[in-house]
Amino acid sequence: MRILLSVVILAHGLIHLMGFAKAFRYAELKELTQEISRPVGVLWLVCCLALVGAGVLFILHRDTWWWVAAPALVLSQALILMSWRDAKFGTLANLIILVPLVAAALEARPASYRNQYRTAVLEGLARAAEMPLVTEADLQPLPAPVQRYLRYVGALGQPRIRSFRAVFTGQFRTGPKSRWMPIRAEQVNFFDQPTRLFLMRASFFGLPMEGLHVYRGPNATMRIKVASLFQVADAQGPKMNQGETVTLFNDLCVLAPAALIDTRRIQWEGAGPREARARFTNEGVTISAALSFNEAGELTDFISNDRFMSADGKAYASHPWSTPVRDYRSVGGRMVPTHAEALWHMPEGEFCYGKFDLAEIEYNLGRPR
Repeated sequence: MRILLSVVILAHGLIHLMGFAKAFRYAELKELTQEISRPVGVLWLVCCLALVGAGVLFILHRDTWWWVAAPALVLSQALILMSWRDAKFGTLANLIILVPLVAAALEARPASYRNQYRTAVLEGLARAAEMPLVTEADLQPLPAPVQRYLRYVGALGQPRIRSFRAVFTGQFRTGPKSRWMPIRAEQVNFFDQPTRLFLMRASFFGLPMEGLHVYRGPNATMRIKVASLFQVADAQGPKMNQGETVTLFNDLCVLAPAALIDTRRIQWEGAGPREARARFTNEGVTISAALSFNEAGELTDFISNDRFMSADGKAYASHPWSTPVRDYRSVGGRMVPTHAEALWHMPEGEFCYGKFDLAEIEYNLGRPR
């Protein structure tokens, strides 16, 4: 859907060149029967450039695309009205572009999920601090497979992880028979005061859908809106708190393994040469998980029975939850998996509801300037 909308914006913008060409007699255009003066022709060119610029910004996921598109649409419609007999069908393109433009404008409100996310991130960044290095002594209390994993990912000799920011692309669906939706997500975690902030964007039948997970202090919430107006999920409460505690620990294991040396919150138990079990406690909530590793030392899977499945935040079901990971690569001297899946192990079979590809990651974020 995003690709289709990009094509509409760019094509609609380029069509405005016809008005410019007609005014300056650069081409004989039988489609345009009405006369266009040169000053108005310049406006057709300006509108073309503005719409094409907005289309490029939209393709590049720039939040400011609608700032350029909004005046361009007003100008476009004015020009169409001036040449209504020839250009009236351009109104349809303007209406198509108007729908995501309004949604983007709503997202820019202070109360939007995007701005709530940014505010929470800035609060965490205000606590930035230098981190000591991970040493051999830090690894000794850990089971052998976890020690091998931390050595493999390059944690030894690197600063301990206080925070990270990651960007993902991928697919998401709400049920085993639902269609996949393309997504783009941004996440920031802090571990000095355990916090997980996750902002996801998708498209629901052509309408933008946005989800915000916030877990800080003892409370976790998951809220989802369509078109920044219609709330379709609002999850909170003890089950949500416990489930997000699992997710926070999963983030440590998969994306920030250097933080696994925190023996205040994590109790480890060896389970063989390629497995380990852990109990993670935060804000009085304790969860458990089993980790699997391969011969190279890579973490390959994480499974927990302490997370709850819920589509709307009202009804919850308890099923084992796992996140198989693969395709490790080096980022800033640290090895990280770049592909992960999220699965529920239901009685009727596995249900994969998310596929995520890591696009960017950075660690120990500094204070904003």
